[in-house]
Amino acid sequence: MPDPADADRAYTYVLMETVRILVVDDDPIHCEFASVYLSTPTATVETASNGAEGLQKLRAEPFDLVVVDLEMPVMNGFQMIRAIRNDPTLRHLPVVIVTGLEDMESIDHAYDEGATSFVTKPVNWRLLSYQLRYVLRAQKLAAAA
Repeated sequence: MPDPADADRAYTYVLMETVRILVVDDDPIHCEFASVYLSTPTATVETASNGAEGLQKLRAEPFDLVVVDLEMPVMNGFQMIRAIRNDPTLRHLPVVIVTGLEDMESIDHAYDEGATSFVTKPVNWRLLSYQLRYVLRAQKLAAAA
């Protein structure tokens, strides 16, 4: 039987540290869901509709993590990862892929370009929040080493 003390847990936030997340996806509904489900009193979410716009935002202001779709117009997610990894000021930024592509070629290609983590749509937002928390924690530990 579930512990009644855990009942309030469903209403708690996963991302409790101060964090700025950029979500890059050409689907405005996905961007809206990301803003709603990933934002907390300490976690802010901004969005961009393609890789070029996302890169412009990353270069203009600091973010702690970027969530990227792979299939987008103008600059796709693979190209965006490559650009991030080739930019000395961004190369250590964690890149989490959230996409509808789940074939081995897409997964391998994303990691070959430098993805930090890979999640498929449809998104379980609670699970993604925990995954982002883990990626951020790992990034902090790597930076401190």
